[in-house]
Amino acid sequence: MPFGINETMGQYSELFMLLAAGTYTVAFIAFAWDLAKSSKALRAVDLKAAQAGVAAKVPAVAGVGAGSAGARLDGPADRAERPSSSAAKAGGAGTDGVMTADGDMKYATERRVPARVAVALTTLAAVIHGAGVVTRALGAGRVPWGNMYEFLTTGAFLVAAVFLLSLIRRDLRFLGTFVVGLVIIMLVAASVAFWTPVGHLVPALQSYWLVIHVSIAVLSSALFTLTFAMSALQLVQSHRQKTVAAGGADKLGFMRLVPSALSLENLSYRINAIAFIGWTFTLMFGAIWAEKAWGRFWGWDTKEVWTFVIWVVYAGYLHARATRGWTGTRAAWLSIVGYLCVIFNFTIVNTFFNGLHSYSGL
Repeated sequence: MPFGINETMGQYSELFMLLAAGTYTVAFIAFAWDLAKSSKALRAVDLKAAQAGVAAKVPAVAGVGAGSAGARLDGPADRAERPSSSAAKAGGAGTDGVMTADGDMKYATERRVPARVAVALTTLAAVIHGAGVVTRALGAGRVPWGNMYEFLTTGAFLVAAVFLLSLIRRDLRFLGTFVVGLVIIMLVAASVAFWTPVGHLVPALQSYWLVIHVSIAVLSSALFTLTFAMSALQLVQSHRQKTVAAGGADKLGFMRLVPSALSLENLSYRINAIAFIGWTFTLMFGAIWAEKAWGRFWGWDTKEVWTFVIWVVYAGYLHARATRGWTGTRAAWLSIVGYLCVIFNFTIVNTFFNGLHSYSGL
């Protein structure tokens, strides 16, 4: 493709990225509006129930499911299942049809217009974002993840895409504010700190292994991003559950739209297990590529070391939770540490450490 056309496609890509960032921002506001509006509606339901004498005080630890019945607090506060709310039962679906997802995160029969608008806007933003990724690929004449800018923009797209695909089976709209917020941060960081013009790859990257190795790494990182958001919410929900169980005031009403800490932990664990398999293949294929490019499978390059560190942290997380009883907040913190290692590997290692993997494009 002639250079002029390459440059034009690169400009189109930047325009699409800008439009996507703006649309994501509006979607973020819509998700935040949904949390605020639904939280207010749930408080109104509780007040109505209290005035009717249905319940003097309802310990709504984590919201209510459409078919939940009876409080169930079988373990520590941070391991509690989602209890029912007598107030919500009294008000049916609640004011404006508000109903929180149950522990299985299934959709309830409710009307949450802001949430529907937010999902529609996120879908539109993802389509525009995808166009930006595709035009970048057309402009470069290759897969669009040859430097940090491309890795970050493609990774942000996959985060949004995985989130939207998950919504087909699970009611994860409570994650919208946090996931879309992370996508916006990734796009802004790509444009401000890591922007790189369309160009050719260095010789070591001109291999079909770029498609295999990096695509799996990007997808795994996108899944780790989702579990990071879940683990952060799990910590907040766990603290809230303990506070309410101890008779304290519920100061985080919007968290009633979020499943219990246990439900968040279980889903995060399953997604982390899938992402860990992907990261294992990333490590394996990276070693095979290194042998073909440099004549050795392992050379203790900084990037190789940190890729292995990430694998060890998540392997430790999965092992500790499955066999050693590391559940609750300890599991959440270990998951968060793993994601911080991913961020460190992508930003600090790529930017400040010289090595055979210095392909940031900066």
